[in-house]
Amino acid sequence: MTRNLHLLYADEALLVFDKPAGLLAVPGRGPDKQDCLSARALADFPDALIVHRLDMATSGLVVMARGKEAQRHLSLAFEQRRVHKRYIAVVAGTLTNPLPDNGWNSIDLPLMLDWMARPRSVVDHHNGKPSLTRWRIAERTNPIAGTTRLDLEPVTGRSHQLRVHLQAIGHPILGDPLYASPEQEAMSDRLLLHALEIAVPHPRTHAVQRFEAPCPF
Repeated sequence: MTRNLHLLYADEALLVFDKPAGLLAVPGRGPDKQDCLSARALADFPDALIVHRLDMATSGLVVMARGKEAQRHLSLAFEQRRVHKRYIAVVAGTLTNPLPDNGWNSIDLPLMLDWMARPRSVVDHHNGKPSLTRWRIAERTNPIAGTTRLDLEPVTGRSHQLRVHLQAIGHPILGDPLYASPEQEAMSDRLLLHALEIAVPHPRTHAVQRFEAPCPF
């Protein structure tokens, strides 16, 4: 632990944290939104720099760079989709996999920011950016009746992508204040979305390193 953060890995170029739900990844607007993962990390690692982020309500793995050069390499890896991420979510309703052997399904729906209802995003087939999510049924048993636990892999990285895509197919994530119904939101005291695994090329050695943060729900 460092500054109330769960530090999973640190070397001269790379930091990996397990962010708790409810903590901002970067500062928001206003004095009440300055406490965040990046600020806490800077207190112990003055050269720590953000390369990606998680929603405040989402828990799990966040990678940070140490120094501008490491940030450049990591940012490029994200941009070129050389970073592999896997999430766990619990969604409303019973979802079955139509593919044999629990193969990976795709949700391919273009997304854009809903400017009239920020920070929400929406599916927009005319103006949205291409957005692709892969899903399958998770192996771990889900104890909540009438819901389904899913493995998710975002191929693209749009704002709220997993949350909007799952809502769009009729299965919002439990506890989601933006995209679930009031009844579905009330089924959990937090958003049941967790960044479980990440594989990223190291900014110095370029060897792929894999990290995992156990799912807390």
